[in-house]
Amino acid sequence: MDVQLGKGVFLVAAPSLRDPNFRQSVVLLCEHGPEGALGVVVNRPTAMSISEALPQVPIIEGASHVLYAGGPVQTNQVMLLYRGEQLPENAHHVFDGVCLGGDIGVVERILTGVGTKESFRAYLGYSGWGPGQLESEMKTGSWITLPADPTLVFEKDPARIWGDILLTLGDAYRHYADMPFDPSCN
Repeated sequence: MDVQLGKGVFLVAAPSLRDPNFRQSVVLLCEHGPEGALGVVVNRPTAMSISEALPQVPIIEGASHVLYAGGPVQTNQVMLLYRGEQLPENAHHVFDGVCLGGDIGVVERILTGVGTKESFRAYLGYSGWGPGQLESEMKTGSWITLPADPTLVFEKDPARIWGDILLTLGDAYRHYADMPFDPSCN
């Protein structure tokens, strides 16, 4: 069920993709165009909390939100992905009420809001491709494309995202769904 490359699309690593940066990853494309593509890996939590990465932001001090590894590019930069109804004008809309930005005010509103359906994820680094690079990887079968789903990004156990997506792709992928990250451990 491959869909055209564009923002708001999941890049699901094919089981044959061996690059350790993207093995068994699911990348949310946040931008795609003639200049290249940018996304964040949505299923790689780190052992670090957001308060450790941004100690200078008082509202998140002690917050237990996990920091995710967004990709191998600029791994010293934190990117925020939000889902909500009232998003800042300067936020970069990705899909279905999901935006990419760095507005700590939104994080503060989400953290202090009671019963809010808004949520956010913080990513250290991002995934980037130069002009034509991602299209070339598509031709080699490295990625499967699907429409992105905010539930998978913000609510699903990240350890299950890749395998659960494979289960929806039919019998050809079913036996890969529980494949260990390192096949030699099998």
